[in-house]
Amino acid sequence: MRFLVVSLILIVVLGALGLYVHRRASGLLGLRLRGRRVLACLLAAGVLGMISGRLWRGVLPEGVLSGIVLVSSTLSLSILLCAVLLAVVDLGQLIARLGRTALGRAALGRTSAAPRPADVADRPAGAAHPPGEGASRDDAVDAGEPRAAPLAPPSPQLEAPAFPRRAFLANGAAGSAFLIGGGSAVYGALVGRHDYVIEEIAIPIPGLPRSLDGFSIVQLSDIHLGMFVGEPEMRAAEDLVRKARGDLIVMTGDLIDFNPTYAEHLGRLTRRLGPLAREGVAAIPGNHDHFAGIDAALGALERGGARVLSNRGCVVGGAGGAFALLGVDDVWARGRVPGGGPDLGRALADVPRDLPRVLLCHNPVFFPDAAGEVALQLSGHTHGGQVNPLVRPADLVLPHGYVAGLYQRGSARLYINRGFGTAGPPARIGAPPEVSRIVLVAA
Repeated sequence: MRFLVVSLILIVVLGALGLYVHRRASGLLGLRLRGRRVLACLLAAGVLGMISGRLWRGVLPEGVLSGIVLVSSTLSLSILLCAVLLAVVDLGQLIARLGRTALGRAALGRTSAAPRPADVADRPAGAAHPPGEGASRDDAVDAGEPRAAPLAPPSPQLEAPAFPRRAFLANGAAGSAFLIGGGSAVYGALVGRHDYVIEEIAIPIPGLPRSLDGFSIVQLSDIHLGMFVGEPEMRAAEDLVRKARGDLIVMTGDLIDFNPTYAEHLGRLTRRLGPLAREGVAAIPGNHDHFAGIDAALGALERGGARVLSNRGCVVGGAGGAFALLGVDDVWARGRVPGGGPDLGRALADVPRDLPRVLLCHNPVFFPDAAGEVALQLSGHTHGGQVNPLVRPADLVLPHGYVAGLYQRGSARLYINRGFGTAGPPARIGAPPEVSRIVLVAA
């Protein structure tokens, strides 16, 4: 039911944007009826192909299906980006047109209000009216007044270039919108989603023992194992984690996309990551792990050797110094899954109260609730906005403005990983996929 509702909303929104893009592209390219029909079929195929991809699972080979969904998703993303950029262009043209109209009216008003040269004193005595006012032009000529030369009409050769120039600029702006929107979508699908980076940041932890100063946590989040994240991406993740050289590896949710059959991949990846850190792997679930099947996801993690911290806590370190590592269930499960949702109190009960605390929580929206209890929260979920054409719309949409990077509330800090995979369109623009290296510093 949830899938059907989301699909209907996407069809309506993308359909409306597609009509707008179709009209503007047809006008810009001067398409005739056949060309308009071809373009309409192409745009419709992009929208419907992206949405119906999930319905074809098991019917088409995985490779064929992923290719269809990749192409259709890129087309749909192109529609969205082009529509946004075209709207900006059209708004700019509207403002410019209104400005020209206002300036023209102001100039006309100044011309009408300007005083005419006084000529009454120069009229011959006894003349009742100036020529043209209550008297005919012939009377004026008969009175000996020279006839005024008629004003020459404005030369069309001087006025004509303004309109082609405006049309050229308008078409150039619209064409640029199409090139930037379509090019960005193609880049995000083919290059951006694989443009992996390692982000390193040092975070002070009050009460952290000096023996653990410099302790490093490598964070993987939002892998979304599924149609577009498979063995090649798993190898890339393993290489990046190895390069990051962490003391502990944490996986902060949305490890599987939707399909529970990818739980096997998750178990295999976890087994490969475990030997890369002396403290092994700890993991928590995200909302997509619930969508795919929480039992399958958590079972794969446990079989892969990870410590699953869903409302649980453990101690990292030993007699020479330690900190408490806590993990909670995802906020999506609250009220939807019996006993589900974050329970920080239950996790705190597993660890000594005097240890500094690091919390793993998939959704950063939980940070205001946890800030008084932990020194650091590591989250994901947001993908850093994932698609950020020139600006980052997620800054205006997500609660508290938590999108990516480091935030602070009181003495507690929140770090949001941009994620490794993708959700929705398999593309990233202005939000490269990330593996984080968090260095704990004694404060």
